[in-house]
Amino acid sequence: MEITTANPTFKLELTSSPHVHSRWSTKQAMWFVVLALIPALISAVIFFGPYQLLIILTSVLFCAATEFAVKKIRKRKITVDDGSAIITGLLLGLILPPNFSLSSTAIGAVFAIAIGKEIFGGLGYNIFNPALIGRAFLQAAFPVAITTWTQPSYAVDTVTSATPLAAFKFDKVVTSIEPMFLGNVGGSLGETSALAILIGGIFLIIIGVVNYRIPLAMILGMILFAGIFWIIDPVKYPNPLFQLFAGGFLFGTFFMATDWVTSPITSKGMWVFGFGIALLVFLIRVFGGLPEGVMYAILIMNSIVPIINRYTRPRIFGEAK
Repeated sequence: MEITTANPTFKLELTSSPHVHSRWSTKQAMWFVVLALIPALISAVIFFGPYQLLIILTSVLFCAATEFAVKKIRKRKITVDDGSAIITGLLLGLILPPNFSLSSTAIGAVFAIAIGKEIFGGLGYNIFNPALIGRAFLQAAFPVAITTWTQPSYAVDTVTSATPLAAFKFDKVVTSIEPMFLGNVGGSLGETSALAILIGGIFLIIIGVVNYRIPLAMILGMILFAGIFWIIDPVKYPNPLFQLFAGGFLFGTFFMATDWVTSPITSKGMWVFGFGIALLVFLIRVFGGLPEGVMYAILIMNSIVPIINRYTRPRIFGEAK
């Protein structure tokens, strides 16, 4: 777009989100997220074995290849080197169960990029988090395989077992905090170790890639909602720490909900978004038929981000009511 006045011509570049408000470019920020995911990746290999690297590598390769192919078909600029497809592949791989089929992983990766991202126009245009779209598709297509959990190698035996959330949901068994904090429990590859997730998430907040408001709102919201019900009936409802460390809540808090494209851009909107996700996760876990609800909560809140942005935007100085 060009604006010609009496002065020399000024060129304005019109681009889609994400609009960076920090010292990092979009490309730099993407690769910082890749770096922040390394602790979770290491944790997955330590607790579930080296085969998990093949799952994550398959996810990354097929995400990158799908983006490359779609860009070629549409005759658009190849953008694989910006790191966004790599992140989608890593995130998708890390939210899959241990020892998941490589062919199914590839299908999920293709769906995540082609339908979750490129069908909307590519980076900056997608409405929903692509990795969660891929995971949702796999859950619908392969419901048994996607919910088959393997105990960590350091457990008593390596047989299929319930996750902490499933154990509480169906058997009222509360897993102790220590194994959930370290990662020695059943669950998705990158979601079991709260320690690894916190290392990567806090790193992103410190360097300014992730805004602290969404993670803080989600954590405070879960503590609030879980705390109220726990005080009412500590036998029927688990304590807030259990709700924070169990399942994919922390992983979703730092790596899924904070996606620049699919989260609000206003400060107030970030608080609304974070509290909304926490509330939905808690309601699904406690009153729904599923033991986990992070994926659905984030996708639901993704869908109303435009409304949140609209009604939480700051007033322009001097603007009339």
